[in-house]
Amino acid sequence: MLIIPKKKKMRLKRNIKVGNRSIFFNLILFFFILTTNALSLSKKNLEGSTTEIKVLDKISSKNVSLELQNGEQFKFNDLLIKSIKCKNSEFDDDPEITAYIQVKDLSVKNNDEVFVFNGWMFSSSPSINPFDHPVYDIWLTRCY
Repeated sequence: MLIIPKKKKMRLKRNIKVGNRSIFFNLILFFFILTTNALSLSKKNLEGSTTEIKVLDKISSKNVSLELQNGEQFKFNDLLIKSIKCKNSEFDDDPEITAYIQVKDLSVKNNDEVFVFNGWMFSSSPSINPFDHPVYDIWLTRCY
């Protein structure tokens, strides 16, 4: 009688250390790519091309919402309004909108004062750099 020896099952040993390292490396790489893309997207969304303001006519008590393209002038009654630049804040918990706005009063023919308002306007605290006009009031509402 012929006895056939049983074949021994060979166990393959895997290099567990190398496998764990490659998983760890892939996770770090994935996290780096994810955070880099998120930061680049958030920085792009900080600056807007359109500024939205509200203008209140103090005499008639009517307010009008205006959308201004940055760099273009808009004539509203006796005012010539120009938004130069607008930005959104980086923080989501307390959003802040800022815009650089220039306003001319066309009813005043005195050339000593070119702008009624020329500076940064803040949405959360308009009293920092107030727009002071006897007939109109302007405040910043949005930047996109």
